[in-house]
Parts: sequence; C-alpha cells; structure tokens
Amino acid sequence: MKTKIFFSLALLGAWTSGFADPQITSWFTTDSGRYARIYTNTALEDSGSYAYTWSNSSFTQSLPAYSGVQEIDSSTDWIYIRSTGLGFHIMGPWYLNSGKTTIFPNLPVNTKTFTRIPRTSTLTNALSETNATGLGAIGCFVDGVAMYNSWDAYYWNGTTNVSGGSSTGYYWRRDAYVNEGLSFDPSNAHQDQSGTYHYHANPPGVRYLLGDEVSYNSTTDTYTETPTNLHHSPILAWVNDGYPLYGPYGYSNPTNANSGIRRMVSGYVIRNGENGTDNLTSTGRNTIPAWATRLFNVSSSQSGPAVSTAQPLGTYMEDNDYLGDLGETQGVNFDLDEHNGRYCVTPDFPNGTYAYFVSISSNGTPVYPYNIGGGYYGDPTGGVVSNLTETVVTNYLGGPNAALALSAPAVTNNTVTLVWSAVQGGTYEILASTNITTSLTSWSNKTSNLTAQSNTAQTSFSGNGTHEFYVAVMTNLASYDPVTNSSSSSGGGSGGITSVSPTSHARGSSFTLTIYLNSNANPAPPPANAPINSVTIGSSSCTSSTHISQTEVQATFDLSNSSATGAQTVSVTFPGPPNDPSDTVTYTLTNGFTVQ
Repeated sequence: MKTKIFFSLALLGAWTSGFADPQITSWFTTDSGRYARIYTNTALEDSGSYAYTWSNSSFTQSLPAYSGVQEIDSSTDWIYIRSTGLGFHIMGPWYLNSGKTTIFPNLPVNTKTFTRIPRTSTLTNALSETNATGLGAIGCFVDGVAMYNSWDAYYWNGTTNVSGGSSTGYYWRRDAYVNEGLSFDPSNAHQDQSGTYHYHANPPGVRYLLGDEVSYNSTTDTYTETPTNLHHSPILAWVNDGYPLYGPYGYSNPTNANSGIRRMVSGYVIRNGENGTDNLTSTGRNTIPAWATRLFNVSSSQSGPAVSTAQPLGTYMEDNDYLGDLGETQGVNFDLDEHNGRYCVTPDFPNGTYAYFVSISSNGTPVYPYNIGGGYYGDPTGGVVSNLTETVVTNYLGGPNAALALSAPAVTNNTVTLVWSAVQGGTYEILASTNITTSLTSWSNKTSNLTAQSNTAQTSFSGNGTHEFYVAVMTNLASYDPVTNSSSSSGGGSGGITSVSPTSHARGSSFTLTIYLNSNANPAPPPANAPINSVTIGSSSCTSSTHISQTEVQATFDLSNSSATGAQTVSVTFPGPPNDPSDTVTYTLTNGFTVQ
C-alpha cells in the first residue's frame, strides 16, 4: 500500500498570509524536511560523521526526527509554533572540560514542543517580580530551539552553590555562560536533564543560517564573527512577551534607518571598580546591584561568597551592574536598557517596535546579559501549551506534511531533469501524461523508487519529443519520530477532525456544517481544493461539499425526518494517491455532532 501523502502539480508558497507579518515569516523553515543531526564526540566531529539517532544510559532518540519548526499557526491573538526543538545545524559534541575528555551526560531529544507567542504585548517596562524570567524556555528561536535565560539554576545559599527553583535563590545566581560554557557545542547550546536543546547566549549556528555576519568552517566545525558587510541583524527569536530578539547589529540611531549599522552595546558592566561600579574583589559580595533589588523587591544587602579563584568575578549574574543606575545615559553611553532592548525601527518594523538584541563583544564572545535581561519588557503571556483551544489559520506545514513543490522541468538535448522539494526518508515516483485534463489514474509511471537527498530529490530521463506534464508523488516514508503525540495533537478530537460548527441541528431542514481538520493527522489532510469523496453525519450524506483550505471543509446537509437522532460521528473521506485513489483517507470525530 502506498503511503497516503498528497501531492502538488505546481510550486506552492510556504505562506498563506497575503502580507509580510514578521511573527509568521521570520521563522527558519528551509530545511524542515531534513533529519536532525548530532556529533556525539570529537572523533566523529573531525571525520564529519554525524548521527540521525543516538542514545546513552539516560537519553534515547531511537528514530530520526526532523529539524526545527514543522508547523506555524495563527489566530487574532496568538502565533503557534510546533517544533522538534532540534537545531538545523549539526548539534554537538558536548563536553564538561576544555580538554574534551569528559563527555557531557545529556543528549538532545525531540521535545515535540508546542509554543505560543502573543500577537500584542501589555507593556510593563519596569523590572519587578511579576516579569522576572524563570527557569525553562522564555522564548523560541526562529529555528525552533528553546531560549533560556542567563541563569544556570544554581545560587549561593550562604554556604555553597545549590540548585534552586522559581521561588528561591534569587540572589547570587550563577551565570550559565560563565559556569556551563564548556558544555556548550559550537553553536553555544546544550541540553538540560529533560533533553531540551537550548541557547543561553549568542547562537552563531542560527545566525549563520540567517546570514548574520557569521562564517562557518565545516572542517573545524567552528563559527567566527565576520562583520565585514554590516547590515541590520535579522530576528533570531520571539520572546514569551511577544517582542522580537534581534542579532547584535542595529541602526546607530534607533529611529533612523539611514543612520548606519553598528554593534549594539549592552548597558551592563562587570563590578570591578570601573565605569562607576563598586569593586567586589575589594568590598566582597555584600550587596546586589540596583537592577536586582528592583527585580525582586528586596534590600540590596544580600551576602554572597568572596571573590576567589573558585568563585571569580563574573561567576554570578549579580556581579554585573547596569550603567543606567550609575549616572550614564542610554543612547549616549550605551544602547540597550536593563531588559537588553530598546524601542527602535527595524527592517521588519519600519514604524518602530520594542526589540531585544543579542549582546556580544567585538570578536563575537557573548557578554552579559546575552539575550535579554533579568526581566521581560512586556507581559510574558506566551510559552509552551499542550494543545489548541481555538480555531487557527495554518500558515506553514513542513517536513513530511509539506506539499511537494515541483520545479519547472529543465530540458537539454531531449533529456528532462526534474527537481522537487522532498523529505529525508521519502521515496518518490514521477507520473507523466500528455494531457493534463486526463484523470490522474491514467497517467503513466515515468520513473520510481527515487530517494530524497536531504530535503530535495531529482531525476533525469529521455523526453518523448512532445509536450508532457509531470507529477511527483511520495510513495513511501521511512519511520520517524513525529513532532506531536496523538494525545497532544493540534486541537484534540479523535480521528483527525478537531471540531465542527455548529455542533447540533434539528431534523427536517438544511444547514451548512464547517469541519476543522487536524493538520498533524497522519496522513496530513490534502491541500485546499483537493477532491472530497464524501462527508457524512452518521448515516446521512451531504448534498454538496467544498474544501476551503487544508484544515477546513464545508458541507451542506438536508437531514430528513427519518435521520437517527442523538450523538453522531462526523466523517470526511478523501481519495488516495493518484495511482491508487481507492486507497481512501478518512478523518472522523466520534460523537462530534448531535442530531435533534
């Protein structure tokens, strides 16, 4: 039996939106059909031998998972991102020491993450306990990888450093980059005890993919800051308060897009006696900085450990002071406020927005507070959710759910070359016909058993000397670890239908039923306007139906007085692949509609 994957005759755009909406279009999806890859040690890194599956005593990725963002949905109030949480770049290796002799015990796994970002944000614009960033994801990078804050979860308890939670350990919290940087891979990321791959600081792997002044040496697996052709950084992430995080380069004048480009300067400096700071090496860690007292509404008198070889200056987040508290002025002496952002115009927001910026030194080394400060600028209403509770527009489907995009044939000396988008693990065939209006069941098989190379596939064959039309069809897909579990599928429901509207109607009159399909069903629903075999409520069939979009079907019913009453199952059936239309696909919602 052929895998039920629907196809396209023409190149399809990824975005259904008719306008450039940065919250939808800024996500990196180019390689969503490629398996996530890791290096588990330096020997494999040196040889370029990456793995698609991996395991140790605690973490197992037994099936390949596709990289990053796999689905983008939107509503009036929210953007929803479904991601494996695994980077598009080659991840790893991870070690605990500079000599790379002790392997970091955690490995990344497909986190099947479903994140929502608010369309608009309620400004707080001041540090307080209500907008303090906590442990876990505080946003999502555009490659689908989690953003964590600057804390490594350890704090000084008066005697030693211990692991803390959201309600303890607010003072003298250890800086993740300083204390855990050795365990970061070349893209400055690692994973916690849950297997969640995440960035605490400047992510050069993401920036390289986006063309943000970073070069990559595949031989040494290293990234280098190369600001040779300065341009405004792209959006790297969306924070849970709805504001974007840009790379390190912005306009010199925050309100003038013609003012030139330069690296944004953080407002934070180390407390070493310079720039008006106190010298903690001399005074001891007896007070926390003013930004921390505001953030947690406490006295500045909070004792920490002495500066020493074991606890050098920079060990703790509170080893940094904010210049705005020391008499210096944002926009004159430094660029970014205590949240590590500013209000400015950007290429994506020519009329202005509040935006965070990544902080680095001139050579690309991350500097505190790295991505954002200790607190959100806006109300952090976004974050990880378990499922959808509203109707959404599906703006993008990637990986195995993406529509095939067949490029225009290239013909040279009667040799036809076809190239199309594909997914790793997919097997394809090409169907051909001299008459595009002929039923696809009569199209001939031009070539088959074609495998994808990464996220594209291609084939060449001799032409027949006349005009011919071609269709690429996926015939099989290797087993993979999906981006969602059935228990947390988009919108819930059973059998691929998430909801219907209305949910009841009386017998003896006609009405139109709107049916919402689950975009993460297996197989995924076909594209808009695909033919529909039938739509039924119990034993009653519709009189007409229309496939509005991939996730929406409308059907008109005329329920007779003899129709069964009570809860009924709603079903939508589509034909199968063109070479086997009888192998139908049915989506259902058990007891989803009540006949009165």
